[in-house]
Amino acid sequence: MAVAIHRPAWLLGTLFAVVLTATPAPAQSFAEIDATVRDGIKRGLYPGAVVVVGRSDSVLYARGYGHYTWNAASRVPDPDSTMWDIASITKVVATTSVAMRLVDRGRLDLDAPVRRYLPRFSGGPKNTVTVRMLLDHTSGLRSYVPFYVKARGSRTRAIDLLYAQPLVRTPGDSAEYSDLNAILLGLLLEKVSGLPLDQVARREVFRPLGLTRTMYKPPASLRSRIVPSGIWRGRPVPGDVNDQNAVALGGVAGHAGVFSTGMDLARYATAWLRAGAGPKDQWVSPGTMRKFLVKGPNSGSRLLGWDTPELDGEEPSIFGTLISDAAYGHTGFTGTELWIDPARDLYLVFLTNRAFDPRVRDSLKELKVVRTTLSDAAIRLVPHGCNQELVARC
Repeated sequence: MAVAIHRPAWLLGTLFAVVLTATPAPAQSFAEIDATVRDGIKRGLYPGAVVVVGRSDSVLYARGYGHYTWNAASRVPDPDSTMWDIASITKVVATTSVAMRLVDRGRLDLDAPVRRYLPRFSGGPKNTVTVRMLLDHTSGLRSYVPFYVKARGSRTRAIDLLYAQPLVRTPGDSAEYSDLNAILLGLLLEKVSGLPLDQVARREVFRPLGLTRTMYKPPASLRSRIVPSGIWRGRPVPGDVNDQNAVALGGVAGHAGVFSTGMDLARYATAWLRAGAGPKDQWVSPGTMRKFLVKGPNSGSRLLGWDTPELDGEEPSIFGTLISDAAYGHTGFTGTELWIDPARDLYLVFLTNRAFDPRVRDSLKELKVVRTTLSDAAIRLVPHGCNQELVARC
């Protein structure tokens, strides 16, 4: 399925100034996107994918590629209806976004110690870890711990193991990407909201943004529309989350567990390009959104929840060589990617099931090359635009 430039009925109005163009993208730009994604399939990196490219007022391109599995008789992915295990993009679409909504309403203080909300997370240097440090990965927690091995299916035991983890760096001194930060933040959001994480994410994010096909723990009735991200005893397991720590936590966690579609993530990206404006009303205030798009003094490339391109010239960013320094995004272990570039008024959604039976040894490393090439092809689709509300210079 391919979609040319389409402008929906709802436009920006006076929400913020943005430079637009009605000039169609050149056909060769679409061809470059197609060739890049199909090359990944030919090389055995993933059996299927979808790409959605858009701006704050329009979807420029949307297409599905390959098949749900390596079986050519399986379904062809569709940008609107096919659901994917988005893995660590859960960290922004669910966890970060819920936190932002609660901050916007004054129910969550970014600079409060975590122990204010989760008293079990205390003692020694843990007393100085703030909510902000969980979001920008400067808490000092380890990058990864396989809780599921010792938890053996017990959510309570997995949580006990999380609280028992010591800090390995001084809080606030440096950033190290860690699933533990997002898992802990998910528990914190449950405490503040009084709801399980899947329910508060639906209330605060999925429902107000119209993400009708975005959810934790999709029901069995939807499995025919879910691309499998793993295999169990030789069979695809659509609808089962790939991340085993998320499995140990009951399928609902701050770091992984959300399933979504290409078009739902496009709707989500649009809200960020529109300075927090949802399809019906203001989802988050522009001021609060800006707070989440600021780097800390020691957070490296990390914003609050999001990552930014590392344009150091040593090697290309997975977000491309043409991306602006105002851009931000996130990737997922299963082969997913989302980036938003307000300086270009552009977003890219790229979803694959790389984790499903890849035919090459280091598929994640090779996928990085595909992501870089695809990102540049998406940026070449349209002339430069600028979202004045979120970017000081254009």
